[in-house]
Amino acid sequence: LLSQFDPDNTGYISTEKFRSLLQRHGSELDPHKLEVLLALADSNSEGRICYQDFVNLMSNKRSNSFRQAILQGNRRLCSKALLEETGLSLSQRLIRHVAYETLPREIDRKWYYDSYTCCPPPWFMITITIVAFFLYNGVVLDRFVLQVTHPLYLKNALLYHPQLRAQAWRYLTYIFMHAGIEHLGLNVVLQLLVGVPLEMVHGAARISFVYVAGVVAGSLAVSVADMTAPVVGSSGGVYALVSAHLANIVMNWSGMKCQFKLLRMAVALICMSFEFGRAVWLRFHPSTYPPCPHPSFMAHLGGVMVGITLGVIILRNYEQRLQDQTLWWIFLSIYVIFVLFAIFWNIFAYSLLDLKLPPPP
Repeated sequence: LLSQFDPDNTGYISTEKFRSLLQRHGSELDPHKLEVLLALADSNSEGRICYQDFVNLMSNKRSNSFRQAILQGNRRLCSKALLEETGLSLSQRLIRHVAYETLPREIDRKWYYDSYTCCPPPWFMITITIVAFFLYNGVVLDRFVLQVTHPLYLKNALLYHPQLRAQAWRYLTYIFMHAGIEHLGLNVVLQLLVGVPLEMVHGAARISFVYVAGVVAGSLAVSVADMTAPVVGSSGGVYALVSAHLANIVMNWSGMKCQFKLLRMAVALICMSFEFGRAVWLRFHPSTYPPCPHPSFMAHLGGVMVGITLGVIILRNYEQRLQDQTLWWIFLSIYVIFVLFAIFWNIFAYSLLDLKLPPPP
C-alpha cells in the first residue's frame, strides 16, 4: 500500500499521506495495531514516515514495547507530545526529562514514559559508584582516595601493575583506585550524570556490559600500548558510556529534543578533555616512586573505542533485540578478537621484547 505513495522509492512518505492511508484502510487492520500506527503518525516531528518503521510495527519486530502494545492491547499511547503534558508530578517530570535526554524517537519516549516503574532502580551505576569507590577506599584503605604521592598508592591488590599482570582480577579492580581527588571527582560526576539516566532507559544488563567492556578494554590497551605503566581509575568504563551517549546524540541530532543539547555536549567534552589532558600530563611527569611511572592514559582511549562501537549499537536500538543486528555482531567480534590478541600479547610479548619493567610494589 505504501508504494503508491512513494513513487520515487525514497523509503519515506509524508505524515499526511500516511494518515489518509490509515483512515482509508483502518477498518482492515487490527484495532490495536491501528492505535500504535496512529500514535506513530501523530508523534513524528519530521513530517514523514519511514517505510521500515511501518514494516517493523506490522511484523512485531520490536521486542517488548510494540509487541505488548499490539498483542495485549492494554496500553493506550497518548497522541500528543510528552512536552505538552501538564500537571505532572516531580517524578513524572524526571522520567520525561530522562526520556528526552536519551531517546531520539517520540514513540519510544512515550512508551518508556508510560511503562517505566523504577523497578528495578538504576542499581548498577549507583552501587559501582558508592560502594566500590567510597566504601572500599574509605573503610578498607582508611582513605577515600589515594594520591599518587601516598606510600600505599602502589602497595594494594587493586591497581593494574605490569609486573603483576598475571593476577587477572587487576584488569577489573583497578577502577576502585584513583590518582587524586580530582581524578575521582570527575569520574564520579560523569558516571552519575550520564550513567544513571542511561541505565534507567536501557537497563542494568546493557549498561553494565558497556561499562565492564570499557574497563577491560582500557586495562588491556595499557598492557599493549603502554607496557611499563600501571593504571588506576574508572575512566575506561566512564568514557565508554559517555562517548556512546555523545555519539548517539550526534547520529540522531534532529530527533534529540533534550534542552541545551549543544551546551551539554560541550560541557561533557570539556570535562573529558580536561581529565584526559591531566592524565597525559601526569603520565609524563616525573614519578614519585621511580622507576615505576605514573598511571597510563591509554585506558581512556580504550573506553572511547568501546563506546563508539559496541556502545553506540546498544544505545541506538532501544527495546530491539541485539542478536538481530549485524553491526552488533561485527563490533562484538572485533572486541573479542582484540581481547584474545591482548591476552596472547601479555603472555608472550613481554618476554620477547625483553622490556625492563618497574619492580613489583
